[in-house]
Amino acid sequence: MFETITPIDNSVLLKRDYATEEDIETSLSNSFSVRKHWKNISLEERKKSVLNFVEIFLKNKNVSSNLCKQIGRPIAQCPGEMRGFEERARYMIENAERALSRVVSIKNDEFDNYIKKEPLGTIFVIAPWNYPFNTSVNSIVPSLLAGNAVILKHSSQTPLCAEELYEAAKQSSLPKDIFQYLHLNHDQTSRIISDSRINHVLFTGSVSGGKQIKKSIGTRFIGAGLELGGKDPAYVRADCNLNHAVENLVDGSYFNSGQSCCGIERIYVDKKIYNTFVEKFKDVTEKYILGNPLEMETNLGPVVKQSAANNIRSEVNNAISQGGKNIIDNKKFNLDDGNNCYVSPSALINVDHSMKYMMEEIFGPSVGIMKVENENEALSLMNDSSYGLTASIWTNDKSFAENFGKNVETGTFFMNRCDYLDPGLAWTGVKDTGIGVTLSVLGFDHLTRAKSYHIRNI
Repeated sequence: MFETITPIDNSVLLKRDYATEEDIETSLSNSFSVRKHWKNISLEERKKSVLNFVEIFLKNKNVSSNLCKQIGRPIAQCPGEMRGFEERARYMIENAERALSRVVSIKNDEFDNYIKKEPLGTIFVIAPWNYPFNTSVNSIVPSLLAGNAVILKHSSQTPLCAEELYEAAKQSSLPKDIFQYLHLNHDQTSRIISDSRINHVLFTGSVSGGKQIKKSIGTRFIGAGLELGGKDPAYVRADCNLNHAVENLVDGSYFNSGQSCCGIERIYVDKKIYNTFVEKFKDVTEKYILGNPLEMETNLGPVVKQSAANNIRSEVNNAISQGGKNIIDNKKFNLDDGNNCYVSPSALINVDHSMKYMMEEIFGPSVGIMKVENENEALSLMNDSSYGLTASIWTNDKSFAENFGKNVETGTFFMNRCDYLDPGLAWTGVKDTGIGVTLSVLGFDHLTRAKSYHIRNI
């Protein structure tokens, strides 16, 4: 059994039993059986069933409040995750035919040679707590559309999310057992990954978690998609729309209390506008309301658990002890008593890359701001990281931005935007951010195998 502790007041929100060994065996066996039927259903029928599942889920009126209670995200912001879920799901349904269409090699009177994209089998999805629906939809919907079965494991912080998705699937026209969930501990998770009936693993989480996934796969010849985090940078050029840059970078730094893989953690500002940027960043941040996430006026809630809050405060304090300076007046956020999950936002100046603070993921409402001499220094600092999920530039020069972006080591490059996933673009990363692709038509390629047909007429 495990308990889910709500960060709102550190009380027990709910209790759940871990799956039994019998539960696991039944799930794997049923998944293996039903996928043979599902893959032979036409793509058009699969699309209708998946759309039915999505639309039923979106009708659930309790999702936002449940999400708020589980992870502490302000309830006013929770509907945004549902909008993201819907946007991504509908894109993948609408573009499934294009993504899964056969590739023709030769087609004439003598030969009809082509490649079909066949489903892999059973996809094991390990989803995180910070965006439990937005991350899982990236995997669940295209996996089902491609003809695979799916078994979902959600974080113990967000068990209701898996249950809500499953209930929607049960009520839909999806075949029984084509989509299942299991509440699992780490050992159980590893054993499932090593089971021959699992054909692919999709994981979103930490670098250490990704390494454990690879270890669990061992010598098995299956693939894994691993999205493992970031330390995402922004370069604020002197020619930018400064008010637009500040407003969006504050949001990108502190939305979901900074608990986002693609949240902004490093900002490099041209020396010509540095002082003005810092002043404006401070002013906008100090207008935020750190409060009970169940109250509509709150736009900054608690971080997910006490241990996370303790770690964030420790990393910020360590950076300050090394010379960093917090420009944000913590007295304006009096709900932070130093011992709860309500962590004041911080923005540190006088920091550099010799500090752990600027090199390792903080995963909280804190961002480092550095002055740079020119674009060359900005580029060097942006690439000086073991991560590479997203990066952004803030400028009015599109040509410069596109040329600059060619040399940034990242999976997604933004101009005048950050912290957003366009479902038509590949969601991917470089370096320790992981491997694989979700979203876009390319995301389907990792959920299928190529099968060639060489047809000769004689």
